[in-house]
Amino acid sequence: MNVNRRIRCLPLVAAVATLATPQHTLFAQARPLGQLDPELSKKVDAAIANAMGFLKAAQMPDGGWPAFDKSDPAITALVTKAFAQDKNYGPANPVTQRGFKRVLEAAQDDGGIYLPEQGLRNYYTSVGVMALALSDEPDAKAAVAKAKGFLVGLQWDEGEGYSPSQVFYGGAGYGHDKRPDLSNTQMMLEALHDSGLSPENPVYKKAMVFISRCQMLPETNDQPFAAYGDGGFIYSPANGGESKAGTETVDGHERLRSYGSMTYAGLKSMIYARVDHQDPRVRHAMEWIQKHYTLDQNPNMPAAQAEQGLYYFYHTFAKALAAYGEPVIVDAEGRRHNWREELCTKLLSLQRKDGSWVNEADRWWESNPYLVTAYSVLALQEAQK
Repeated sequence: MNVNRRIRCLPLVAAVATLATPQHTLFAQARPLGQLDPELSKKVDAAIANAMGFLKAAQMPDGGWPAFDKSDPAITALVTKAFAQDKNYGPANPVTQRGFKRVLEAAQDDGGIYLPEQGLRNYYTSVGVMALALSDEPDAKAAVAKAKGFLVGLQWDEGEGYSPSQVFYGGAGYGHDKRPDLSNTQMMLEALHDSGLSPENPVYKKAMVFISRCQMLPETNDQPFAAYGDGGFIYSPANGGESKAGTETVDGHERLRSYGSMTYAGLKSMIYARVDHQDPRVRHAMEWIQKHYTLDQNPNMPAAQAEQGLYYFYHTFAKALAAYGEPVIVDAEGRRHNWREELCTKLLSLQRKDGSWVNEADRWWESNPYLVTAYSVLALQEAQK
């Protein structure tokens, strides 16, 4: 039984009001909830235009963007998606077309989109699908169709001899030789969602078996490590449970520490899998978000790691809350947050003069300005919708 007191779930949609502290965005009563202030919207447009200029100038002769000084199809896919969604470029722009071409060059005979020498087949294929799904070209459509089947085949299930009682079941890792984790699983589901795969497909239901085991929620997680959980998510239930945030001690009990990027990834995945908002897994995830709401760090990471994975978090934050569908989040202290405006304001404050973003807390490739700028632009684009 969970011995931790749970915070009462506050209403997520609130009437328009003057917010309590200077850090909160003020928005006019006549403006629909969640809509960006017109002046802020202009600043976002300018920031995106500056970022796209930075990325356009960095495009390599083969159409890609680099990782470790070599053209990389995964980073290329994320940047290309940003160009394809941009109102000043779009899928038909030559910059975008060259990006699509570079991604397609990584398509393999098995349907995956990856570099054979890399062990990141799920990650590369997922972001490749996210980009190519925005193209109307026949070769891109064909690649997405093949990649869809490849991603479904990477899911650990009966095909690999796993049953729902086993912790690998329903998840995806970097490839079939890697244990599954929530980051790869959420990327796979987002790619399948973007590819048009029906939410009725069994892959989503299977994934929810794994995703539920990533949530620190004893009511719906049968793993011992969740006994004293708080409703947030960790990286993987494999090997007795793993959190990139380590552990914490609460009420005398040591437990795996849930953290922001994985909790928002879990929420987004549940919405894609059509889990109802009143389902306890969604409700407790939202309670965790209300309790830990912040854009100043990757929530609930230890202080020494607070900025690790920060831009991955911003991107996932935007996708998850947009999918959830509420324009205002009320935190555990009763403060109302127009999350779109707050996210935009935060990202604008972090942009460098050349239009790029970069994370000085280098982990998970976030010292790469092309990756981090893509995450930031994609988050801003989501906030503008």
